[in-house]
Amino acid sequence: MAVKNVLIAGIDPDLVDFSMPGLPPGLNAAKLHAELKNTEADLTGMGYAVEICFTDLGETGAAVVAERLKQKRFDCVMIGGGIRLPAPNLQFFERVINAVHEGAPQAKICFNASATDMTAAVTRWV
Repeated sequence: MAVKNVLIAGIDPDLVDFSMPGLPPGLNAAKLHAELKNTEADLTGMGYAVEICFTDLGETGAAVVAERLKQKRFDCVMIGGGIRLPAPNLQFFERVINAVHEGAPQAKICFNASATDMTAAVTRWV
């Protein structure tokens, strides 16, 4: 079986305002970095090739994702909660979705419900 390539796209945890409504209480940059490392290790152990793509919230954030999608074929793109959950990020979320749709039309798109279920989100689809 061929290795499945997974891209985890999210806002750089060091740039997230964790006090924003809509983000899980108690989450912080250190916890999110740890969960990302755990997810990467879990998925790698299951045979997936994982790349993490951090963005900022600026106008170039979606372009960072689009550029990463040009580098290889991804079978799944997991879009993190920091991009899609806080209501003020809606337009940024739309730009990221459209970048994925254009740059990896074959990829499954998945979303996590919390920082601890990224592996489950990916494995639902690939």
